[in-house]
Amino acid sequence: MRVVLVHPAGSNWVLDKPDISVTANRMAPGGLLSIAAYLLQHRRSVAVHDCLGPGTPQGPTANAEQIVALAPDLVGFSTTTSAFLDAMAMAQQIKRALPHVKIICGGVHVSALGARLLEQFEVIDYLAFGEGELTMSELVDGRPPTTIDGLIWRDGDRVVTNPPRQLISDLDSLPFPAYDALADFPRGYYLPPFSYINTPGATMITSRGCVYQCSYCDRSVFKRGFRYNSADYVFDHIELLHQSYGVRHINIYDDLFTTNRKRIVALCEKLARKGLPIQFNCAVRVGHTDEALLEMLRDAGCLMVSLGIESGDTELLERHKAGVELEEVRETVERIQAKGLRVKGLFMMGLPGETEASIRKTSDFVLSLDLDDMNMAKFTPFPGAPCWPTIEQDGTLDEDWRLMNCLNFVFLPKDIPSKERLEQLYNEHVKRFYTSPKWRRRLRRRLWQHRKTLWHFLRHLPSFLSARRHFQPSRDKR
Repeated sequence: MRVVLVHPAGSNWVLDKPDISVTANRMAPGGLLSIAAYLLQHRRSVAVHDCLGPGTPQGPTANAEQIVALAPDLVGFSTTTSAFLDAMAMAQQIKRALPHVKIICGGVHVSALGARLLEQFEVIDYLAFGEGELTMSELVDGRPPTTIDGLIWRDGDRVVTNPPRQLISDLDSLPFPAYDALADFPRGYYLPPFSYINTPGATMITSRGCVYQCSYCDRSVFKRGFRYNSADYVFDHIELLHQSYGVRHINIYDDLFTTNRKRIVALCEKLARKGLPIQFNCAVRVGHTDEALLEMLRDAGCLMVSLGIESGDTELLERHKAGVELEEVRETVERIQAKGLRVKGLFMMGLPGETEASIRKTSDFVLSLDLDDMNMAKFTPFPGAPCWPTIEQDGTLDEDWRLMNCLNFVFLPKDIPSKERLEQLYNEHVKRFYTSPKWRRRLRRRLWQHRKTLWHFLRHLPSFLSARRHFQPSRDKR
């Protein structure tokens, strides 16, 4: 059986604005590469088609034609909410050209909505909910659908949801992602601007699940537990990326990278001892950042840590991210920077309960922290998040899947008069941070360090200038 795994492009930018998402940050599809590696390990014929990858055409039609040319028997789409309809457009064209092809969809959107999608979209043959490696392998092996946990399928006119698949307890049993399945990896992929010094870069996930339950976070795939790769496995993965692909910077996108202290101590000691010429970024949580740990991260090659803060309003934090206190956030930022590490603050605007006053509090708090970088997401209520069942009690929701990417406001809190006003407040806040004297002075001091980012900017200057104009506040929208 010939399998093609597809990463749909979807919508990755702001409505009615030129899409520069791939120009700014092109990430390898790690989940698909893990499934591909597992199938290849079991001697299956697998290809990966990354619709956001270098050299791929724009639009579902052109990408579907390239997938058809691979002569698949089974096409698997890994879909976010914003990419799902793109996947459906490609699936329909693939089925028209190759009626015998089976279509399976997985990913967070599928895991959140389940059988409803099979009922709505006739082009889909199967849905895989939860982790996909074993479910895909058993389907490819030809096992009867009735025997495959984690599968949703059709039995005539009836949609059947099989029992959920047990989570993989030993993540070290999985092979490293199949990077060779991507065209031009890693040179054709790059990290967000100013998040690295050395190139080329890559991304990595070393754990699955989260023990916390923030209101906005969809845990449909990996659930609330916490499983992780061992320190030896992570080190070997890093070593592979460096020795086989020349990678010199890695962004680790774990939600709780530093939760298991013993693992991080062992990994940092090994990285420091072996002296690989690699830097990395990771995320930490308030309460998991003591001085000894920060020193170990720094000595192991950590450049910057991301800190999920979300809001500068105490009431919003209590409601959406319990256990995080503003004063503790401030102390954590100071402690991180005192150890020579950079801090990127992660925030979210437009949460249920947001007001213009809370937005001003957050904006003031952001500036007071003297962060090295900042990311402000636009709150998006995803179907699998705890806030989803009651979201329409807190405001107005436009359930347009294409726009549900944290870059468009699809939800309007009750106390904000209009989406136009919310957009204006967002743009004012972003511009305020990046034009602040402190941030500009810090950037000037690091310009030479970030010369590779600057070169990337120059190569794509028209696109970045277009994006910059989007954040110019419009004073007439009240």
